Amino acid sequence: MPPPDARTDTDTGTDAGTASAPEPADPRGPGPGPGPRTGPDFRSDCEETLELRLPDPFMTPPGPSGPGGGLPQDDDLLDQVAEWGGTSTSVGTFQLVPVDPGRDLQLIARWMNDPAVAVFWDLAGDTSVTERHLHAQLTGDGRSVPCLGVLDGTPMSYWEIYRADLDPLARHFPARPHDTGVHLLIGGVGDRGRGLGSALLRAVADLVLDRRPSCARVVAEPDLRNTPSVAAFLSAGFRFSAELDLPGKRAALMIRDRSLRTLLQDRQPTTPDSGPTTPDDLPHPPSPE
Repeated sequence: MPPPDARTDTDTGTDAGTASAPEPADPRGPGPGPGPRTGPDFRSDCEETLELRLPDPFMTPPGPSGPGGGLPQDDDLLDQVAEWGGTSTSVGTFQLVPVDPGRDLQLIARWMNDPAVAVFWDLAGDTSVTERHLHAQLTGDGRSVPCLGVLDGTPMSYWEIYRADLDPLARHFPARPHDTGVHLLIGGVGDRGRGLGSALLRAVADLVLDRRPSCARVVAEPDLRNTPSVAAFLSAGFRFSAELDLPGKRAALMIRDRSLRTLLQDRQPTTPDSGPTTPDDLPHPPSPE
């Protein structure tokens, strides 16, 4: 989830995911709003939310220069997102590229100031607002990686890939080890309403499952009121699992299961869906906790 002062969820570009940082240690969370509320009751025989404690090496924030300053290469919490590479989709070649503030800050800040995005991400304002949000993730322990979504060589979306089992979101549902969450926003107005949301969500979920063998589920928590976003997740192979009371919103817990992947591939559309893909169609940002 995004940093506490950033107050972001995956609510911004679409009601499709999860991402906002409650504290520098966990940069990402569900949309802006009041403090945490009581989540749904789970039966005692359900898997319990994990209280994971990271070994000392993980608790040292990565240094700015790489070698000697970051996490050990073999212990990356998200399996080296920078090395995941591109993937072919029905709408073009897509790749997640980790954010470089020196190169990307102005572009991301401009997207965050789009009224349609700001209503969900709550990161409008001077570039310093977006900078703090990114900084909390980039200098954290690696549980959240902010990325640009690059389609056919052009940056057109912003993503947060994060460890949902290590995120405050895990307090609200029975998380499993290595559950991976996504938050997303489509940047340019011209890229909305073209059916990109479902195609890119499907592609990113496939990337996560391909590159993270230990991950059995990709999760997201769009606002229940954001029906286009929930529909985009469903079209991308996610299933509706439960309703969650999160800070600031009632959310739909959406899950993409590795175990059902073969069945979903048989149903994969060859062309992008025709439904709207506005910022409301995609994941919501996380809320502060």
